[in-house]
Amino acid sequence: SAGLGLTLTRVIKCNKKEFSLFPEAFNCCTKISEEIPKGILRRVERFEIQKHDGLCHLHAVILHIEGRKFCVSPRIKRLKKWMKKNKHKIPRKKHHGRKQRRTKILKKKKE
Repeated sequence: SAGLGLTLTRVIKCNKKEFSLFPEAFNCCTKISEEIPKGILRRVERFEIQKHDGLCHLHAVILHIEGRKFCVSPRIKRLKKWMKKNKHKIPRKKHHGRKQRRTKILKKKKE
């Protein structure tokens, strides 16, 4: 909606960092917002937690709203409370391949 763009002026969009070996493979927040406008959390479709270890240098929460990504500080009290209530909006990790179940092989008794 048109109003969404105006209300999110203070929320920072994610930037794509491109690496020569893996173009567009990594999305890191380079800046984060320290505040969230009222009503924004109701529009969040899902969210991700970006850790500052590894490829990304900032600890952030990435909010997915209407096909766009917005980076906010994980230290915001309202956001922490909202995340506890909305754990189901964290995307599940995709498993590559199926693990084989360990089954116990029973030896038949010889009569």
